[in-house]
Amino acid sequence: MSDSFFQPVSGFDLPRFAGVSTFMRLPHVPLDHDRLKDVDIGLIGVPWDSGTTNRPGPRHGPRQLRDASTMIRAQHQASGIRPFEAVNCADLGDVGPNPADIIDSMTRITTFYDQVKQAGITPLTAGGDHLTSLPVLRSLAKDAPVGMVHFDSHTDLFHSYFGGTMYTHGTPFRRAVEEGLLDPKRVVQIGIRGTMYDSEDRDFARAEGIRLIEIEEFHARGVADVMAEAREIVGDGATYISYDIDFVDPTFAPGTGTPEVGGPNSYQALQVVRELAGLNIIGADMVEVSPPFDPSGGTAFLGVSIMFELLCVMVGGAGQAA
Repeated sequence: MSDSFFQPVSGFDLPRFAGVSTFMRLPHVPLDHDRLKDVDIGLIGVPWDSGTTNRPGPRHGPRQLRDASTMIRAQHQASGIRPFEAVNCADLGDVGPNPADIIDSMTRITTFYDQVKQAGITPLTAGGDHLTSLPVLRSLAKDAPVGMVHFDSHTDLFHSYFGGTMYTHGTPFRRAVEEGLLDPKRVVQIGIRGTMYDSEDRDFARAEGIRLIEIEEFHARGVADVMAEAREIVGDGATYISYDIDFVDPTFAPGTGTPEVGGPNSYQALQVVRELAGLNIIGADMVEVSPPFDPSGGTAFLGVSIMFELLCVMVGGAGQAA
């Protein structure tokens, strides 16, 4: 049972448009705070998009996601779980990146998550572009490779960009496999679609044993069947969840840098997370929300709604797997 310090501010006590913006109106507990030792799940912003190769903007994602998250309330409507009462949750603030240096930024991110891991806190991250996942995994999977359920329209398994640039938002999971952070036979990528440069990323996936579930298969089989396979692939071992907002069709989530048509709707976007219930989740992220492409905030609200779903399965609650 969470203690009262970690309860979010209620909209009945302070209007949702008022007060300092934190994730889901939770208390801000920086890494040097004396209550850090009491936090179970920490929500973290990584405002960084130096890995972006086309349309920038995800560096502004955490701020818009925090603002949108004032609409998140205390209880999951389908399962009844109240995550803020089940465990102590807090906003741990942002990792301060170096916008002029990718390598230094990744070092800063890994160092931040090392402190989070040392404190025994499970992180729920708001990016940032998808390169964010690599330095996070360098911390969380430092001791042993982990499995991953990855929702995306892209594999992010490319070798390099522009003749040798190894670190972009299209390469994080290629690097993670190469560095021994991911066990490829316990990785499933769901929703893959869109036009292609070539098949290099998919060839790598198949050679390494990564399971690709392209969008045609996803729609043909349906959420429950696909996610049953995903749970079987990762099993009961340590598992990371990475969720790119461009998994969702741009009709429902236009605020992203690399949209691809033909994706799931906003309800399916929630359903796939509910089907993660029971997994051994060591961390999760929501990435690639880009406010400049959706100033209305609708994409960010979907993003934080998905983060709430992730939070609920991380505490063992929402949507028991079929």
